[in-house]
Amino acid sequence: MAFSRISIVLFCIVIAVKANLIKQQDNISVLEEYIQSKKSEVNHRYKLHYHVTPPVGWLNDPNGFSYYKGEYHLFYQYYPYDSKWGPMHWGHVSSPDLVEWKQLPTALVPEEEMCFSGSAIADGDDFVLMYTGRINLEDDLFYESQYLAYSNDGIVFKKYEGNPVLASPPNNSPHFRDPKIWKHEDYWYVVIGSNTEDERGRVLLYRSLDMKTWDFLSVIGESNGDMGYMWECPDLFELDGKFVFFFSPQGMEPQGNRYKNIHQTGYIIGSFDYETFEFVPEVDFKEIDFGHDFYASQTMEWDGKRFIIAWFNSWEVPYPEGEDGWTGAMTMVREINLVGDTIIQKPLESMLKLRERNIWTGDLKSMESVEFEKTGEVIINGDLSQKIELLLEGSDGGESAWLRWDPEVGKVVVDRGVAEDVRQMEWVPINSTSWRLFLDASSIELFCGEGEVVFSSRVYPDGNWRLTNLSTQNLDVEAYHLRRSIDE
Repeated sequence: MAFSRISIVLFCIVIAVKANLIKQQDNISVLEEYIQSKKSEVNHRYKLHYHVTPPVGWLNDPNGFSYYKGEYHLFYQYYPYDSKWGPMHWGHVSSPDLVEWKQLPTALVPEEEMCFSGSAIADGDDFVLMYTGRINLEDDLFYESQYLAYSNDGIVFKKYEGNPVLASPPNNSPHFRDPKIWKHEDYWYVVIGSNTEDERGRVLLYRSLDMKTWDFLSVIGESNGDMGYMWECPDLFELDGKFVFFFSPQGMEPQGNRYKNIHQTGYIIGSFDYETFEFVPEVDFKEIDFGHDFYASQTMEWDGKRFIIAWFNSWEVPYPEGEDGWTGAMTMVREINLVGDTIIQKPLESMLKLRERNIWTGDLKSMESVEFEKTGEVIINGDLSQKIELLLEGSDGGESAWLRWDPEVGKVVVDRGVAEDVRQMEWVPINSTSWRLFLDASSIELFCGEGEVVFSSRVYPDGNWRLTNLSTQNLDVEAYHLRRSIDE
């Protein structure tokens, strides 16, 4: 009799789990029909051609940047029903080479919990998502916990019935989000963003044998009071013999030309011990990108290479594309390496496949212009003992940007034409003295030299791009039109 009761209970549990999965898939099917029906209403004037954007609606942080069964996967914070932030889903794209991207069905839809940021990892044949479930209460109160979801095909995901697997941090802060998971020897490890009782950002480290039961190990890093009130999107990994601790501190005050964005993304180089669980910094926090729009980065490693991608926007800024039925983009994927105590970012070799035709080779004389369509790649060489100034503008107006080099102060400048909208950084070339500039319909990415200084900024021109040499010197320019690589 006892066995029969147990069997009935187990049968009921299995039926309930299957019913919940069917309900989730029904919700996703309805959502995908909605997305398809709304795509024709999107205005493409600013829609990017080789950067990941949402098919419709809102996109922010990259999630689950990973490799599974022969393909790269990228998920993202997604609200399909409006071009502004809302209850978070997980959008999903895949790629064979991190350049050609295919849109896949929405991976996670909110139920009682909103599906906030997290990471993904392959565990044998299973593809595991670890994400933050946020539950809003009354009076603007909320709490955040860590959830799991599983897939055996990389497309359909089932939420773990034992969620949450990590209910709260040791101090019970409601801010407890953005798990980044990895495996070392027999254990799974995860770093999670949080803060202290007196609102100083910090990052927590846990480990587990099965990803379901987690033990708190240590505080990897914590603000001393001038590094912001919350540390989001942490990441800890080994790179070229050192450990790199990435995070996005919110609430840092500007210091001269540094920390000019509302929130920052950067890293600390140091050492980490898997016996003591202690991270020891060796250099101070450095920004990874010096442009206007680079936040919430996530990295992944495959085939001995470490790649990075980030949200190509920022919080609390205008989003001109919002009135067109979509908002938000991802940066290009870059390969990163460590040179001394600085991370360099390089465009992927596979980006060369996007060069559709050469549109300029040779001298671009002072006050001479070259016009692109919506996309372009430009390699620029000049005499760094003299000033360099380039104007980027739309053929039909809209927003503009100026790129400058001043040898007297040794700084590269990206200026969007408003006093508070200037970003600049000292540049000491380590080898190459070229600039490599990538243009898309509403974005610029400037790589200086070997990628030791990079600027990523959204700019919204009308019509085609026009580049004009405002320098007094001629510049050696090689320019290409880039084809579309996003399957919409």
